[in-house]
Amino acid sequence: MSRVVHPIEQESYRILQDRVDLSHLPPLTRAVTERVVHASADLDYVTDLVCAEAALAGGLTALRAGAPVVTDVWMVAAGITRADREIVCPVAEPTAAALARATGLTRSAAAVRIAYDRVGPGAVWVVGCAPTALVELIALDAAPALVVGLPVGFVGAAESKAALRASGLPAVSNVGEKGGSAVAAAALNALLYLEET
Repeated sequence: MSRVVHPIEQESYRILQDRVDLSHLPPLTRAVTERVVHASADLDYVTDLVCAEAALAGGLTALRAGAPVVTDVWMVAAGITRADREIVCPVAEPTAAALARATGLTRSAAAVRIAYDRVGPGAVWVVGCAPTALVELIALDAAPALVVGLPVGFVGAAESKAALRASGLPAVSNVGEKGGSAVAAAALNALLYLEET
């Protein structure tokens, strides 16, 4: 079943395309960039997003094959078009709090460990809030299909995204402190909408 696009979304895309020409971008990079700009109304993402077409293609292939999606917080999960797919997000579970207390990790980082134990390699990870979750994911050697690494904040966000890019993992990130749950969910939604085609 194809997705019905609301007239407001159509108008938003028309305005976006009037303001910036993204036709030179490869198709998946363009889809992600447009969806992130649409969700944020922030044209800085046109130049700040760091996408690799091959990484996006790998993520799309994994999604089409039913790969699990893991998020760092429920705010990210709430923004993702589910497409009949379970979202794994153990951050609010008592086990995440207990592991955080026992290890000195943040609750978000502890939740990454718990999630990885559940999903194993090949998952699609979406981090939009917690830089510590992104750092922990990089340290785990989790072999993800794709990491959407767009945490926001003044403490550790830019550094965690730089570490993601340096890690060589297949990823979408951006340069700087901007990001957030809506932006991270939008980047994944771009692929989920393509998954249907």
